[in-house]
Amino acid sequence: MTDIHEQDSAAPPDRTAVTGRRKGRGRGEQPMVPDASFASYYGRPVLNKPTWQARDIAGYFFLGGLAGASSVLAAGAQLTGRPALARGCKAGALVAISGSLFALVHDLGRPARFVNMLRVAKPTSPMSVGTWLLTAYGPAAGAAAVSELTGLLPRVGRVASVAAGLLGPAVAAYTAPLLANTAVPTWHAGHRDLPFVFVGSAAAAAGGLGMLVAPVAEAGPARRAVLTGALCELTAAARMERTMGLAAEPLHTGRGGTLMRAARALTVTGAVLGGMLGRRSRAAAVLGGVAALAGSACTRFGIFHAGVASAEDPKYTVRPQRERLRASGL
Repeated sequence: MTDIHEQDSAAPPDRTAVTGRRKGRGRGEQPMVPDASFASYYGRPVLNKPTWQARDIAGYFFLGGLAGASSVLAAGAQLTGRPALARGCKAGALVAISGSLFALVHDLGRPARFVNMLRVAKPTSPMSVGTWLLTAYGPAAGAAAVSELTGLLPRVGRVASVAAGLLGPAVAAYTAPLLANTAVPTWHAGHRDLPFVFVGSAAAAAGGLGMLVAPVAEAGPARRAVLTGALCELTAAARMERTMGLAAEPLHTGRGGTLMRAARALTVTGAVLGGMLGRRSRAAAVLGGVAALAGSACTRFGIFHAGVASAEDPKYTVRPQRERLRASGL
């Protein structure tokens, strides 16, 4: 029988247990294994990545934001005597919210799943709040647009326009808490500033739509919406990226980074062409409006893809957790 000491001596060098003391490290045994790296089990993702399709969910975010902000702009235009701007924004809001709801239902798989969410009202759930918001906002936006375009029931149309305008900011903003309430690192890390990014982006998009549908003489509120929205979005996005730490990296790399760079360039272009030069030139207003709409869409798609990328790579989950543990002294 082979002696047990011979078996130990035959063991591969890289598997031999070392139990001695490290010199200069104090009393007692010291661990002789290297510090653990950030990697997860065999480098596999810690989180299941979102199974949502970008065209459905990012499209739902963009169109919902456009609809909500357009209703605010339409209500203001109605109250200040700008009929062309009010008509165009009401029609745009109806088209956008219809597209947003279609994208959401397409992602859910069948309409009954949306209806089932109305069985309860849960204020702590962004999805529940959003479902009820859409249920209240959609008919109001629809009634406002139909009355405006057909001339039927003008009083009902005016009331519906005001109601849609009051609900519009919440419709434009609630999708940000919906994203931030997940465990996806990039979405969750930006929870403080993401609502401001989405609201600013929605305002810029609505302003872009207003410049497309209204003559220059009536488009003053739309130009101001583009300028204000662009400033809010870009400022909030810059602050968000500074405070997110490692989780901001996917906003600068890969598909998400490409889309976010395009969003910044298009949003600035929309603000300069539409918000400034659009006062005198219809061509500049149209080009600026298209750029503002495209920039808003790129923002939503860029944030969506950045979040998916952060869920796929375990370092965005593990490293921040360890940093928080070190900071707490554990």
